Amino acid sequence: MTEEIIIAGFGGQGVLSMGKILAYSGVMQNQEVSWMPSYGPEMRGGTANVTVIVSDNRISSPIINEYDTAIILNQQSLDKFEDDVKPGGILLFDPNGITRPPKRKDIKVYTIEGAEEASKMGNPKTFNMIVLGAYLKLKPIIKTENVQKGLEKSLPERHHKLIPMNLEAIKVGMEKVSEF
Repeated sequence: MTEEIIIAGFGGQGVLSMGKILAYSGVMQNQEVSWMPSYGPEMRGGTANVTVIVSDNRISSPIINEYDTAIILNQQSLDKFEDDVKPGGILLFDPNGITRPPKRKDIKVYTIEGAEEASKMGNPKTFNMIVLGAYLKLKPIIKTENVQKGLEKSLPERHHKLIPMNLEAIKVGMEKVSEF
């Protein structure tokens, strides 16, 4: 199994931390991982993306041009990465802020109302975990107990009290993802 993923959106949406948690979770599952962030000079509001590879085998290069899955959180990222999803791959997006929906017919397209669900949970910071939950429902490459270990590894200890809320957000994402 090798899964090549791009997660892209605005800085401040938790793009890089979502990728980091996914990568740590893969490590906790004894898989080979690569985590390669890319972001502009802006801290919040600029574009950010991260490439994550999770594999049963050694990863020869973290640089890839086509993805099995694209997780898209804004229109600029959709415009940039939609064509880079491999035929038969998955594009998962949050429709909040998307003005032109995906147009490809040779990939599977799913939506997750992450921003709306995070608002319902009363904490907008759960947005990225809701999206991660939606992804893990579509591609269950990481076991839930390893996601918890990944959260424990990637979050500072002072934030470990937030892990139950993050795990709940993952469950919400798994329940709310839908085909576009």
